[in-house]
Amino acid sequence: MLQYCMNIKRVKQQLSLLALSMFRKDFFGIYHGSISAKLESNVFVINTRDTIFDSFDEKDMIELYFRKDYRWKDASIDADIHHHIYKQITEAKFITFTMPPFTTAYSLHADVIIPKDYFGYKELGKIEIHDSKNFKGWYERAATEIPYYFLSHDTDIMVIRGYGIYAYNRDLSQLAKRLAILEKSCRLLLLNSSVSELDLDY
Repeated sequence: MLQYCMNIKRVKQQLSLLALSMFRKDFFGIYHGSISAKLESNVFVINTRDTIFDSFDEKDMIELYFRKDYRWKDASIDADIHHHIYKQITEAKFITFTMPPFTTAYSLHADVIIPKDYFGYKELGKIEIHDSKNFKGWYERAATEIPYYFLSHDTDIMVIRGYGIYAYNRDLSQLAKRLAILEKSCRLLLLNSSVSELDLDY
């Protein structure tokens, strides 16, 4: 029991550090976004519904069992989506929902992300952009649509047009790394597009 409590504390500390870093890089809004970790086969920890990400710490996380109980009402509105991903994808140990500005902006006018920088090309390759078609009723559909997308596309990153990114990984540092590389690649793509539109013929 002591070892279990120590593991939970360590995981919460890791999530707190990453969440603060993501907030400072504008991946999370003050109230928008979610981050979680699977603790056991039927338990995960996730940020609470009222989490303020610019002061995020361990008290802003809540443990949830797969069998829903009273605690779920205090959890992030994304908790059901995280729950379904954990249930269907055994490789998922950590999950984030983020809204990095350059990736989200790029998704508004593109159908696919093809990085032109070395690290993006090497680490990510081509990433399709998912169009939810209609944001109305999205949260009712998302809990089934997102895990299905991950499985059917054999990917751990889902970019949703005008909404943000769902991603999972077995390793928290790898999850953060892949999201950072994707955001940098989209920033470079947008900068390259802006430069291409300039008349630089002196």
